[in-house]
Amino acid sequence: MADRYGSDVLGGDWRAPRRGRSVELAAERGTVVEDVETGWVGAVVRVEKAGGVHVVHLEDRRGRTKGFRLGPGFLVDGSPVTLTPPKAAAQARLDAARAASARTASGSVAVTGQRARVAGGSRIFVEGRHDAELVERVWGDDLRVEGVVVEMLDGVDDLAGAIRDFAPGPGRRMGVLVDHLVPGSKETRVVEEARRLQPWAPHVLVVGHPYVDVWQSVRPARLGMDAWPVIPRGTSWKHGICAHLGWPHATQADIAGAWRRILGSVRSWTDLEPELLGRVEELIDFVTAPAPG
Repeated sequence: MADRYGSDVLGGDWRAPRRGRSVELAAERGTVVEDVETGWVGAVVRVEKAGGVHVVHLEDRRGRTKGFRLGPGFLVDGSPVTLTPPKAAAQARLDAARAASARTASGSVAVTGQRARVAGGSRIFVEGRHDAELVERVWGDDLRVEGVVVEMLDGVDDLAGAIRDFAPGPGRRMGVLVDHLVPGSKETRVVEEARRLQPWAPHVLVVGHPYVDVWQSVRPARLGMDAWPVIPRGTSWKHGICAHLGWPHATQADIAGAWRRILGSVRSWTDLEPELLGRVEELIDFVTAPAPG
């Protein structure tokens, strides 16, 4: 039977606008839209941010360009749309951000989706805790991928004994980083003796940097200085540095706090001096080189 009263006027989405509801549309270059308020019709040529607001620029068929605030109020083929920032640009920004974060603090290409390798036999030894923490901060990701562990010596006075205890050999190399390795120093004499130890010498690499302490390998600009100060003989170097910077230095806890501030200023390899960078890279290459066949 025919419905003599017609359909229910309240049935369906009776609130819907005559042209339909607006849908989101990315303002990709070349998309042709019409501004509802002015009737301006043009193709998207660019989207930019000005004064905190996204503006879309439309070029009409005569080559004239006009800017409009991105958002609702546009038509495409008579249907309402809300223009959003172009997906291509958003994706480009995302890709750039990913590329920027795809490197480790040491500058190496980051390896994703790979678990840390089980520690191998080779090791890198450093003098103390601060050395180890700095190496971990910059090269930690690389070392875990390679399965290399960093251990502390607590000084190098008995470096020869440490080499004998570790007993390096093929597939079990020993790299050592020494502070203040300069001609005529006590450290130089200790290292020269250790380098001659047999039968371990071929499997040991001892390198060093010229700094009194590993603190000094951090670029002074990171702490607001033009250069690290010269501390007079007879004054504890670390206490002298803290005094120069106006930091507390009466207790060991103060010194530990100072180091945390220095370490916290290191973001990547670019914040370290090349004399340290080169030596650590040399040690990593040595302990990760494949054993001769």
